[in-house]
Amino acid sequence: MISGCQVYVNKNGKYQLAEVLGNQVQKDETVYYVHYVLYNKRLDELISLDKIDFHRPMYPPKPAERKEKRHKKKSKKRNNDVKKNTRSTTADKSLKEDEVDLDNLNVQGIIKDGEKMSRTDELEKLRTSGSMMQSDVHALARMRNFNKVYIGNHEVEPWYFSPYPVEYTEDGVLYIDDFSLKYFSSKKQFERFRMKCTLRHPPGNEVYRDSYVSFFEIDGKKQRTWCRNLCLLSKLFLDHKTLYYDVDPFLFYCMTRRDEYGYHLVGYFSKEKESTDSYNVACILTLPQYQRHGFGKLLIQFSYELSKKEGKVGSPEKPLSDLGLLSYRAYWTETLVTLLIENKLTDVSIDEISQMTSMTTTDILHTLQTLNMLKYYKGQHIICVSDQVSSAYDKLHKKKKHKLDSTKLIWKPPVFTAAQLRFGW
Repeated sequence: MISGCQVYVNKNGKYQLAEVLGNQVQKDETVYYVHYVLYNKRLDELISLDKIDFHRPMYPPKPAERKEKRHKKKSKKRNNDVKKNTRSTTADKSLKEDEVDLDNLNVQGIIKDGEKMSRTDELEKLRTSGSMMQSDVHALARMRNFNKVYIGNHEVEPWYFSPYPVEYTEDGVLYIDDFSLKYFSSKKQFERFRMKCTLRHPPGNEVYRDSYVSFFEIDGKKQRTWCRNLCLLSKLFLDHKTLYYDVDPFLFYCMTRRDEYGYHLVGYFSKEKESTDSYNVACILTLPQYQRHGFGKLLIQFSYELSKKEGKVGSPEKPLSDLGLLSYRAYWTETLVTLLIENKLTDVSIDEISQMTSMTTTDILHTLQTLNMLKYYKGQHIICVSDQVSSAYDKLHKKKKHKLDSTKLIWKPPVFTAAQLRFGW
């Protein structure tokens, strides 16, 4: 079976078109690593030969483009983009000075200049690609290198490739201590280490604690090995993540849950010490064993609580993963609807909402437009809370969800010198 060819594979009783990415030998049997064409990369898997239907059409690998042709296409595309930009600039002049172009809010950051994309197309692009660097990745990095990962007492199936040392990937199983984040290929080594390890929480300052979760702040420059191990772990579940070793310019905020054994890592987000684009989150992840329990929203809420302390507005670094985008849209929606209904705000500007929530005006406008709460009336945009939004709010608040208490955040925005911001060994 040639890498790059497309075949029909039996998946859960249905035949799906899949691309063969590679093969390997397991227990004297050749198995094939496939990517399902219409699905996210996290569903890629190893299959045996008997799952392939040879009676259906098979498609050979696509021929590689010559460099000359690719350069011509790029130059042609640039010319077309210039024309498009010229047309769009002319069209924008028809807008009134005080009117916001709501149809061209590039919230996700994946729409290039001159490119038009509907929200449906945007979500489809995220769902099927799952990566901002997928086309240029080395062939090896397209194949998952672990079948199972044990994080503390949890057994997890990884979604993507992570560049752990090759000698740890031979058996396809990895053991990770959820306190120190050190990794092992042998269960015996892992258990011996856990008996000796005295670390019971992330190696940083605890800046928030309530009865449900705790947050720790870790400086990438002071705890370089721990943060690099965290990046390697998160790469198993984030396809678009490219940072593994240059952790010095980042702060890491880790959410934990406490029991009699210590503080167990639930999720984290990283944040640049100095962000020129006003990003308050660089990378965010809730570990799979804790997903669908509301921890993602707590991570997002905490990032905005830090922004409020800093007196700044913030937004996550773009582009977000598909799951990240859904989580942020849910958080923005809940925050805005709660703010408008509970405070009965009838005459409030977008800038005032931004100051109260630390959300950017672009994110606010995008959310209000999605909820159909923006109306153009007598020459200006006004916010309307419909009955549908009110009923959604009632359903939302019937569910008891934990929220962070800002009074329990003990944190001051750190100040760094130029030397502290530089990468150094």
